[in-house]
Amino acid sequence: MKHHIREAVAADMPAVLQLIKELAIFEKEENAVETTAEDLVRDGFGSHKLFHCFVGTTNGSIVGMAFLYPRYSTWKGPILHLEDLIVAEAFRGSGLGTALLDEVVKYGSKLGVKRISWEVLDWNDPVR
Repeated sequence: MKHHIREAVAADMPAVLQLIKELAIFEKEENAVETTAEDLVRDGFGSHKLFHCFVGTTNGSIVGMAFLYPRYSTWKGPILHLEDLIVAEAFRGSGLGTALLDEVVKYGSKLGVKRISWEVLDWNDPVR
């Protein structure tokens, strides 16, 4: 299965939101998502960009994403925080998650960050 990783564009945000909702269901918090596609467009593509997003596609459909934003460490300097790396259930184990994470690392290296942080729930064994 061939995956393609690219930077997200504003038109991708409805599909990104769908993946966010899929993660919320997986984490047994299906009613917790308050963000809308419009919020994501405003906050990720406006004049004050609050996050960066990569999407993973297969056969032209968005089936994964990595959602990250800058942070600052008082000890290390600029770092990135990987908020979520989501792969649609049908594509887990296909290598898409690794490809997305590799893209995040390349992006962090290009920015010159000192660290990329990512926290995973302790019961999410497939990604630990």
